[in-house]
Amino acid sequence: EAVTSELIPGLQSFLSLDLRYNCITDEGAGHLADLLKENVCLRFLDLTCNDIQTDGAEYIAKSLTSNDALLSLRLTGNKIGNGGAMHFASMLQVNSTLQELDVADSDLGTQSVIAFAIVLNNNKSLRSVNISRPLLFSHQEETAVHLSGMLVVNQCLRELHLGKMGMTDYGVERLTDALRTNYTLKYLDLRCNRVTRDGARCLAKVLKNNGTLEILDLASNRIEDDGALYLSQAIALPTCNLKALSIPNNNIATVGLVSLSRAMQANNTLTHIYIWGNRLEEPAFSDLLSSGRLSSEQTDVCVYEVDGCVCLAEVFHGLKRHYYWTPSYGQDVNPASNAAVALTNTQLYPNSSHTP
Repeated sequence: EAVTSELIPGLQSFLSLDLRYNCITDEGAGHLADLLKENVCLRFLDLTCNDIQTDGAEYIAKSLTSNDALLSLRLTGNKIGNGGAMHFASMLQVNSTLQELDVADSDLGTQSVIAFAIVLNNNKSLRSVNISRPLLFSHQEETAVHLSGMLVVNQCLRELHLGKMGMTDYGVERLTDALRTNYTLKYLDLRCNRVTRDGARCLAKVLKNNGTLEILDLASNRIEDDGALYLSQAIALPTCNLKALSIPNNNIATVGLVSLSRAMQANNTLTHIYIWGNRLEEPAFSDLLSSGRLSSEQTDVCVYEVDGCVCLAEVFHGLKRHYYWTPSYGQDVNPASNAAVALTNTQLYPNSSHTP
C-alpha cells in the first residue's frame, strides 16, 4: 500500500491521482499523507470507495494542514465516521487551498456536519462540499439550521450537496431564508430527502428573487403537481436564471409536467430538465423535444411512436453520473450523462484544465 515517489517514477509531477475502488486502508492512507506533505504538484486526489476509516482520515487531514497544492479531494464511500470528519473540519480552519471536498456516504454524524457548517463561516477557499447521507438521528434538523447560518455568512461556496439527509420542508425553509441574501451558491443538491410542495414553494420564492442559483436537484422527493406549479411560476419569470432542474421520482402528473413545459417556453435560460419516474400519462414534453426547444441531450427522456401513439422512454442522461456505486472509466466523453460537470467546471476550477 505504500505510494511513494520511489515506487512510481515521476509521481512528484503528477497533477491528478485516481485511486477509486481499491482496497486502500488506514495504512495506505498514511503513505498517501506522507506523499501530500512532500508533493507540490498534485491537484486532484480521488479515493472514492476504499477502506479508509477514522485513523486514515486523520492522517490525510493533518497532511493537508501543510499542503498548499491540492484542490480537490474525494473520499466518497469511505467509512471515516464522525471522528474522521471532525479531523477534516479542523483541517479546513487552516488549509486555504482546497476547493472541493467530497465526504458523502462516509457515515458522518450530527456533530461533524455542524462542525463543517461552523468552519465554512470563515473558510474562503472551498467552492464545493458534499456531505450527503450522514447518519442523523435527530428530527429537529439542527444541521439545516447551522447550514442556513453558514450560507448567510459564506460568500464563496458554489456547490452544496445535501442529499439523503432526511431533510423536510422545515429544513428547506431554513436554507431558503439564507439563500435570499446569498449571491454565490450556484448548485444546490437536495435529492433523496423529504421535500414536499411546501418546500418547493420556498425554493420557488428564492428562484423568483435570487438570480444566482443555476442548478437545482430535487430528485426523489415528493413535490407532486403543486410543487411543480410553484417552480413553474418562478421559472417563467425573466429574473430566474436556473439552467438545470432535476425532478425525477416526485409523483408529478400531467398538470405539473405541462406547467413546467409551458414555463420553459416562456424562459429560454432553463436548458436541462430531468423528469423520469413521474406519472407520465401524456407526453407533456414531446412538443419541447420536437420543436427543438429542449435538446435530447439535455433531458432524461426521448420520444418514440408506436402505432400512432407518442410515448416517452428513459435515457441515461442526468446531472451527475459518477455516484460512487456507478462504474466509471476515465473521463466523460459524453457531457449529457454528467451535465452538472459541464455547467460548473469552469466556475470551480478557473485556473485549471481539470475535468472531474
